[in-house]
Amino acid sequence: MKAITGYLQQYVRSLNWLSTLGITLLTAILITLNYTVGIEQRCMSIDHYGLRFLAFFGVFVFVYGAAWLIQYATHRKTFNTSPFFWFLILAAPAIFAGKVSFDWITRLFTNHLPFPWHQYGYLVLNWPLKCLLVLGFITLIWKWGKYKEPVAGMSIKGFDAKPYFILLLMMVPLIVFASTQADFLRTYPKVHRIDFIEPFVQQTWGYKLVYELSYGIDFLTIETFFRGFLILAFARYAGKHAILPMAAFYCAIHFGKPLLECITSYFGGMILGVVVYHTRSIWGGLIVHLGIAWLMEAGGAIGHAYMK
Repeated sequence: MKAITGYLQQYVRSLNWLSTLGITLLTAILITLNYTVGIEQRCMSIDHYGLRFLAFFGVFVFVYGAAWLIQYATHRKTFNTSPFFWFLILAAPAIFAGKVSFDWITRLFTNHLPFPWHQYGYLVLNWPLKCLLVLGFITLIWKWGKYKEPVAGMSIKGFDAKPYFILLLMMVPLIVFASTQADFLRTYPKVHRIDFIEPFVQQTWGYKLVYELSYGIDFLTIETFFRGFLILAFARYAGKHAILPMAAFYCAIHFGKPLLECITSYFGGMILGVVVYHTRSIWGGLIVHLGIAWLMEAGGAIGHAYMK
């Protein structure tokens, strides 16, 4: 835990406050616009997969590209840019826009199933299949860019899990508070999405467990992409300056979440980015992120039970 605190203190001392203010202000403006005009909701409502991809790509490339332009304007002399660096700035939003948009891949496997199993199958297969898609693209880019192994910080060598469980424990009071809020309870627990199978099965706990495990796989995708890829791949060119653009991009994927969760994702993404930058491993961030997600599921379930 002391090491993590040291990483954060060192990072805060090294911040350029002009670029930090600029990227934070950019993120705040986009949050305001999203919760006013519904940017994420409008993109998700597009039925055509290709057009939905272009819409999300436009949002992500604007957020990520603008954040990088701010960093480049204030730290140009310390950047070691190359054509591959600029390719990465376009490739990253494209990969995640594909992850958000291309549900047809999952439907190929589930549409032939009878009701309600085509819906249940879609919900539990969508995250694992998209994880394979994202990890596949990251691995190809990692090889193409001739980065050192392991791919995107997937290293367990010398990894100490204890500090991350302590950090997760510190998040419990905030999750308890969130579990009392109406907008939180409108979103969590996500496992309520499979309530439609209840008339068709005798016991639902096994199906819910499979759903929660599938839900957890999405956090492997998130940590590998945002921390392993967006931090470690870009650190070659810009060092610690990769952290703030990642945090802004990470916040943008939370536009469909409750407002408090969206705002805190910016700072949470920054903290996890600092840790991964120093440790070169995504596993600590995965413990914290996945732990929070499952605690939020539990908090939502308890909150709903209490309201009854």
